[in-house]
Amino acid sequence: MANKSIYVTMPTLAPLEEVTQLMQGIWERGIMTHNGPLVQRFEKEVADYLHLRNIVSVTNGTVAIHMAIRALGLKGEVITTPFTFIATISSIIWEGCTPVFVDIDPETLNMDPSKIEEKITAYTCAILPVHVFGNSCEVEQIDAIAKKHNLRVIYDAAHAVGVNYKGRSIFEYGDISTTSFHATKMLNTAEGGACFALDNELHEKLKRLRFFGFDDRKDVVDDGTNGKMTEVHAAIGIANLRYLSSALADREEKYMLYKEILSQCPELKFQRINEDCNYSYFPVIFPSEAKVLTVEKALNAEGIYPRRYFYPSVNTFAQILPYVEMPVSEDISKRILCLPLYYNLSRNEIERIAIKVLSTFNR
Repeated sequence: MANKSIYVTMPTLAPLEEVTQLMQGIWERGIMTHNGPLVQRFEKEVADYLHLRNIVSVTNGTVAIHMAIRALGLKGEVITTPFTFIATISSIIWEGCTPVFVDIDPETLNMDPSKIEEKITAYTCAILPVHVFGNSCEVEQIDAIAKKHNLRVIYDAAHAVGVNYKGRSIFEYGDISTTSFHATKMLNTAEGGACFALDNELHEKLKRLRFFGFDDRKDVVDDGTNGKMTEVHAAIGIANLRYLSSALADREEKYMLYKEILSQCPELKFQRINEDCNYSYFPVIFPSEAKVLTVEKALNAEGIYPRRYFYPSVNTFAQILPYVEMPVSEDISKRILCLPLYYNLSRNEIERIAIKVLSTFNR
């Protein structure tokens, strides 16, 4: 029998009967949206799990970034990374701001904080870094730079559910952190996202923004949007949250198995990760783009589908932005390949993938 196809990621799913039980309650109550009881329960359970006070669930991680920019009233230039998914950049542009790129650290793959200050101008209003692959940025250094220059900070933490930094949730840093609950993320609601703000006034504003700008009296006081999570998506999230701790532990174990096998080849490099990352992805940095393409082709031939995250570097998207050279990001993006990593991927499958990478690389 042919081997099943193996994709770069698959959703971690609770048993169907647990979701069905929650869905039954939705049908009985007849409440599908508008901050229903399951949305409120999901927010409370996520906040408790992460030891946080404030969470605003939304429709997806992209909307979360839009709302964060709008909540902070940003106008002008936003310093960000070229090594990210396009949604980070398009959100900045859609909200009327201008992305200004700072190149990445070639080891952590995050924005290089030593290069931030040289990009600050009179028009800079904020810094928007990304915790790439669930590996936390140098948040203390970035927050200090922002404070020095009176700038706001939004962290795109789409990959970073469950990540800590020096014992604190990564969502406690900056003015606002945003995350994604997309099906591919460590905690998923099929589609969904959230904003986290420690400041209570900012938290209340985010709540208004996701509901058309209405306040508690149903007066429109902000220029809002429809960013509400539905009861159906919250039900999926509640069920999946029960398995997040085991999913995180499983991901770390499989990550380490990959690394143990692939470390046999000293030419293969790996992201330098902080102690409390969540092992969302397993990126491998090859010595050349040609090697990436050769390995990718060999894996595809066996029904294995890794992804070139993030290729190409978004500063090269000339159709939406003027080109600005970012040599490190452009180089890394050509040489990086994320191998399959998810809850139902077996040890035997990981060994098979890793051995295929090595045999193809050394051919």
